[in-house]
Amino acid sequence: MYAFIAGLGPTELLIILAVLVLMFGASKLPELARGSGRALRIFKAETKGLGDDDDDDTKTLEQRELEAREVDARQAESERIAREHRGDTTA
Repeated sequence: MYAFIAGLGPTELLIILAVLVLMFGASKLPELARGSGRALRIFKAETKGLGDDDDDDTKTLEQRELEAREVDARQAESERIAREHRGDTTA
């Protein structure tokens, strides 16, 4: 009948949702979901990058420079998200 998520029934899910709305307010929930999605994407990219680090000996200088720029961009994005999460709008 109902799809159970991690052994939780519909009543438990409604209680959890109500607690989240009370804690964060309805206006903050979409922002929290977006921030969580960004963090998961960054985490996924970083964990994928861990396996790619083993073949550094065969990379050209251009490939290493490109990867260094990508890492810098990911770090800047992570820092921006962290500042956004803290509510700090200064750069």
